[in-house]
Amino acid sequence: MNDDAPKSLIAGRFRGFLPVVVDVETGGFNAQTDALLEIAAVLLKMDDNGHLHTEQTVHAHVEPFADANMDPEALAFNGIDPFHPFRAALPEHEALQTIFQPVRSAIKRSGCTRAILVGHNAFFDLGFINAAAARVGIKRNPFHPFSTFDTVSLGGLVYGQTVLARAAQAAGLDWDGDEAHSAVYDAEQTAELFCTIVNRWEDLQPNADTRLRRARSKLS
Repeated sequence: MNDDAPKSLIAGRFRGFLPVVVDVETGGFNAQTDALLEIAAVLLKMDDNGHLHTEQTVHAHVEPFADANMDPEALAFNGIDPFHPFRAALPEHEALQTIFQPVRSAIKRSGCTRAILVGHNAFFDLGFINAAAARVGIKRNPFHPFSTFDTVSLGGLVYGQTVLARAAQAAGLDWDGDEAHSAVYDAEQTAELFCTIVNRWEDLQPNADTRLRRARSKLS
């Protein structure tokens, strides 16, 4: 744990890891060769009852790195024009720091040791984040290098749905198909889905109060 920050319930709940929900939009499926075009991250907080809530969304449009591949089918799917003059895209290093700095601050505030990426098909998002960080020489990537929470698995377990739109609707969340496939919208919907699943699990536990007391005992 960070010695200069008090431990929090969220640190106790997730073994010192801070869940951060991430969605990326890209120019293809290969993290090593295809462009990273958009990143959004949603920071979470935990209330005194052990329930998760969304707290803050951070976002950046990203300039394609030199010689990056951009599959026309991928661009048609996410609707991104990588060279649109009003994108206000940032170079990869600056875009990553736009995301990493608030994540690092949240880790410190919560007394956690590291962030753990939450995503829908989380390996995909983490792969692009890790590849971009390595490409620009960022040493202090705040995310665990391989562990994730994946809402595909969680949605399949709880609702029998693995598609984000269907899992969100099964969870009682609103879904706007016109907004889908933007990093901010998909990250925020994934965050709401993750919070709903975690909170439902907590409420279903017969020993939820005992578990909460144990989490609080770790703070002393």
